Amino acid sequence: MVNVMGRVLAAALALAFAVPVLAQSKNLAPGFTTLPKDARVVLMPTDIELFSMSAGGVLEPKADWTEAASRYFKSALIEKEKKLGLSTIELSAQQADQADEVNALHGAVARAIALHHFGPMPLPTKEGKLDWSMGEPVRLIKQMTGADYALFSWVRDSYASDERKAAMVAIAVLSLGRAVATGGVQTGYASLVDLNTGQVMWFNRLSRASGDLREAEKAAETIDSLLDTFPVAK
Repeated sequence: MVNVMGRVLAAALALAFAVPVLAQSKNLAPGFTTLPKDARVVLMPTDIELFSMSAGGVLEPKADWTEAASRYFKSALIEKEKKLGLSTIELSAQQADQADEVNALHGAVARAIALHHFGPMPLPTKEGKLDWSMGEPVRLIKQMTGADYALFSWVRDSYASDERKAAMVAIAVLSLGRAVATGGVQTGYASLVDLNTGQVMWFNRLSRASGDLREAEKAAETIDSLLDTFPVAK
């Protein structure tokens, strides 16, 4: 009886002091935990576009909003990377033009990750892992900069027009609140990509009915939210 109690006590103590096994973050590729402190990261130009939502819910591109948002978002991104202590590289205008197709590729891969990794259509072959790659095309960024990683970002933001807001109120009143007409939505994706392998090492998404990239302060808040789980070295 004493021996049995001793074994039970030993097992309880072992469990109490055992080092917990941390589950792999859904935002990180298998085996990846933090960005190396000496890693150089290219800040890719953000693929960004803003829209106005008409009374009927049609999205209309707004070039002036997009231009302002691009400036605010870039400034906020640079400031955020400074706070994170990253060693970053910016592409020249010529390099950015050359990398336009790579940026477009990221948008396609990011949407696939959002749908099949975080969304309602998981792929059985991925087994729930962040196992995605941009492939050989990212080598162009490596050749141009000599960097180790690239941080890609893709953002779409829409805002209800005054007519849309009026329509939303009218629909809610007429249906006694049973029908809902939606307003604008902010959607964003950010990816940290290994330029040697093309592997997506970290990914985060943002999808909400708040935020406003037309203002500098609110653009900074969007960056904070989008990079909330960024795996910076401590």
